[in-house]
Amino acid sequence: MKGSKTALISGITGQDGSYLTELLIEKGYVVHGIIRRSSSFNTFRIDHLFKNKDLFNSRFFLHYGDLTDSSNINRLVEKVQPDEIYNLGAQSHVQVSFEVPEYTAEVDGIGTLRFLDAIKDTGLQTRFYQASTSELFGNTQEFPQTEKTPFSPRSPYAAAKLYAYWIVVNYREAYKIFACNGILFNHESERRGRTFVTRKITVAASEIVLGLQEKLLLGNLDSKRDWGYAPEYVEGMWRILQVNEPDDYILATNEAHTVREFVEESFKALGEEIIWSGSGINERGNLKSNGKEVVGINPRFFRPTEVDFLLGNPSKANEKLGWKPKTTFNELVKLMIASDFEKAKLRTIL
Repeated sequence: MKGSKTALISGITGQDGSYLTELLIEKGYVVHGIIRRSSSFNTFRIDHLFKNKDLFNSRFFLHYGDLTDSSNINRLVEKVQPDEIYNLGAQSHVQVSFEVPEYTAEVDGIGTLRFLDAIKDTGLQTRFYQASTSELFGNTQEFPQTEKTPFSPRSPYAAAKLYAYWIVVNYREAYKIFACNGILFNHESERRGRTFVTRKITVAASEIVLGLQEKLLLGNLDSKRDWGYAPEYVEGMWRILQVNEPDDYILATNEAHTVREFVEESFKALGEEIIWSGSGINERGNLKSNGKEVVGINPRFFRPTEVDFLLGNPSKANEKLGWKPKTTFNELVKLMIASDFEKAKLRTIL
């Protein structure tokens, strides 16, 4: 559309990509998304957008592509000529990165380089956002973490993202590309993938209460994370590209909670209380109402190297971007539980 900004998004079918697409369309952007070709569809988070006939093929477009294919990335950047590029595509599961470390490095690290090289080679005057991660901080002993805290990655995923972070900084300085890192701490929503611990918990709690699942198995209950609400974080991504000078920003709540607390709040939102017993891999969680054991530990879910505590200081984003998180931890859990409980209830009807 004439006069509209154009955005190109990798990872458009993910949690963040879907929320960002909605935000940009609401702001009048023309949005182009990159999706991988596969034998099964994985577009359920954006189905409502491309099924909108007035929107699809006028302000919303999808292209097949892959972050492992340089020529594909070059063609898309040249064809779309985006005003803004949001690189959200990644192998984003930390535990899985230990199983597929080379693929994780190829997509999460070198994939970012491919985008930057495409921008450099085409000479396109665009703004580039790199989805960075709090996992960069790893086992740092500085709390809370700021943009100046030294990185100490503890997984192939974090190591790949570390390369991506520094190549963004390097190309920004070497080639004057408007390129920024958003160091986002954990952000969840009703659209979070079911393999991630928060959604695994809210789905399981809902199904256990409805009698559809017997037990929830987890790993390290004492891991502490800074959890926020994803729709607010994608608005922060957009704000990062609207300032006059490119820079790197932390988006976080500056409040941390354990996995154990996430479990407790999830069952509490459903009117149940968890009573803990045992310790280590023998720890168990039982419902206070009937004594039933509903939470257990499976050592398989422990990472080879654990990250125990992440807590972000978003003061720079507060001051320079005017961005502040609004949804509290308890509100976040309730939103996710409400959504998953309704979905689980439908299974009892069908």
